[in-house]
Amino acid sequence: MDIPTLETERLILRAFKNSDFEAYAGLFADPEVSEFISVSGEPMDRLASWRHMATALGHWQLRGFGLWAVEEKASGTFVGRLGLYYPETWPGKEVGYAIAREHWGKGYATEGASAARDYAFTKLQWPEIISIINPANTRSIAVAKRLGETFKETWSQGDLEFHVYGLSRADWENLER
Repeated sequence: MDIPTLETERLILRAFKNSDFEAYAGLFADPEVSEFISVSGEPMDRLASWRHMATALGHWQLRGFGLWAVEEKASGTFVGRLGLYYPETWPGKEVGYAIAREHWGKGYATEGASAARDYAFTKLQWPEIISIINPANTRSIAVAKRLGETFKETWSQGDLEFHVYGLSRADWENLER
């Protein structure tokens, strides 16, 4: 499957490659990044990061969409991963994002996730997107709101509760972009 490349003003969203692994493993080894992403809330070891990256690539093959590696245009630096995600048991098709801590505060999550959101509505013709967020993750909630998403419901997976934010295609069409 050919994974499309998207470009924004400052970012390139592209397929993962083997040379991304060290930066990817570093991303999820950071306790502040992995706090709200891994099920345990703990940093991922190298094997878990490898499986996570392989899952991101496999998702494209199985679903026809998935997560992209995020590269800073100006420097070529790997800054994170984001995109579209819909594993089994999920309550809907998600726009998700994880940016390396040294790149927080630059607006990369919003910029890249906006491109993923627009791709979902224009290319994939989705009727709605969601973001599944730990209620304590105020940074991700702020990104979801900047994407135009609003709180929809609480969703549980095992013993964990998450907030589901969402945006319909109709509401997206009325957003000022």
